[in-house]
Amino acid sequence: MQKLRVRFAKRGRLRFTSHRDFQRAFERALRRADVPMAYSHGFTPHPKVSYAGATPTGAASEAEYLELSLTRVCDPGDIRAALDRALPPGLDIVEVVEAGAGALADRLQASRWRIELPGADGAEVAAAVETFLAADSVEVERLTKNGVRRLDPRQAVLSASVDSADDPVTVRLVVQHQSPTVRPEEVLAGLRSVAGFVPPAPPRSVRLGQGIWDGDDDTLRDPLAADRRG
Repeated sequence: MQKLRVRFAKRGRLRFTSHRDFQRAFERALRRADVPMAYSHGFTPHPKVSYAGATPTGAASEAEYLELSLTRVCDPGDIRAALDRALPPGLDIVEVVEAGAGALADRLQASRWRIELPGADGAEVAAAVETFLAADSVEVERLTKNGVRRLDPRQAVLSASVDSADDPVTVRLVVQHQSPTVRPEEVLAGLRSVAGFVPPAPPRSVRLGQGIWDGDDDTLRDPLAADRRG
């Protein structure tokens, strides 16, 4: 009857929530909020929730997305408020809109990231990022359940800059979504590979947004804008 698109945030300690843990928490919130969910068929029906591009465990996010299929038409604002009350603080519903035409996944083509580097020297970070951007390719390794996989984070980085005056020093990235998805820690591994930069303290990564990258004016187009207009 109705499809809704949801933007939510992972903040504070809840950034350590795995995607599977979030799924369980969200399904409990759907029941507590009495959302009229559509269910899959078969012996073990599940609520029809479609997740898109989850942030890696340990990273915070202001822009996570999912879709809900409902059995009757509801006010998106009421669903947002009910779900936000049912979820623990730190898993926060930012916006709910009625889905328009087209696939949400097609609009989630890149992510904007902020990586805070406590204790780092701004000049050293800026030099490392400059060296990284000048490289044609940068190979790093990811340990997976099937063994070590090599990938090139340089090819995924569309934009990178350093705010040396920030405390802590901050790297800002726009990373194109590809398979496999390049994570912030792999960009940092690339900085170590090409410039020997090692963060002096654990970095803090936050996904600030997702959308379609417009390189002409350095912006990500809001993936829900077309739904609001509809």
